[in-house]
Amino acid sequence: MTGEPLSFNPDEGAFGFPLAEVTEILQTGEIEIEGRMPYSSNVTLLVTIAKDSRTHRAIYKPAQGERPLHDFPENLYKREAAMYQLSEQLGWGVVPPTVVVEGPLGEGSVQALVNADYAQHYFTLLEADIGRQDLERLCVLDLIANNTDRKSGHCLLGSDGRIYGIDHGLSFHAQFKLRTVMWDFVGEPIPQPLLADLERFIADRASEVLSPLLDSFEVDAVLTRAKAVVAAGVFPEDDTGGRRYPWPLV
Repeated sequence: MTGEPLSFNPDEGAFGFPLAEVTEILQTGEIEIEGRMPYSSNVTLLVTIAKDSRTHRAIYKPAQGERPLHDFPENLYKREAAMYQLSEQLGWGVVPPTVVVEGPLGEGSVQALVNADYAQHYFTLLEADIGRQDLERLCVLDLIANNTDRKSGHCLLGSDGRIYGIDHGLSFHAQFKLRTVMWDFVGEPIPQPLLADLERFIADRASEVLSPLLDSFEVDAVLTRAKAVVAAGVFPEDDTGGRRYPWPLV
């Protein structure tokens, strides 16, 4: 990868600007490619986005860099943006600002780079009892978004102390395909504030905000899964003998 490596500055916020300002930079700034991120199956690019005198690093995933999959439709980048919208509709703030843009390599998603301690991931955070509330939010978010690829390394500890989930291209399939490492809350009650947020989401039919990004069956499935989670009221268990874990785990 060209350019400066990713770094962590504990004295800065997770994004450096207020979130509304970050979103504005992502949506309207000029994108300059720094280089390709390693270990990514699809083209995933580190970019700098400049708007007036402000700059922000981001992750750019162009549609033309996606490998065709037999079990997911094309344009996975829209699912990245959909997960951000879902997190925001629920009021949970556990996904970095993510928008769809027309970038240097065509349409794709850009997601604000998190100023994070990249030595940390889900397993280390759980062991150290860090960010429990955010991890529970991410766990429930994955249930209703049907995340098929929640690896441990997809949970980042931001410099603001919040946990952020990334890499959501394999989400929102209408057929249940959940695969995640987050099975440590099995059988525990889902916190009441999270259930209240889901009930509000269902009542307001807030899933409709996802319609520009997903097909109608997928949007309906989000609502169906949200209702199922509220009805159960507890974190579920993997009853498949381990087939609902992603690989690799980290």
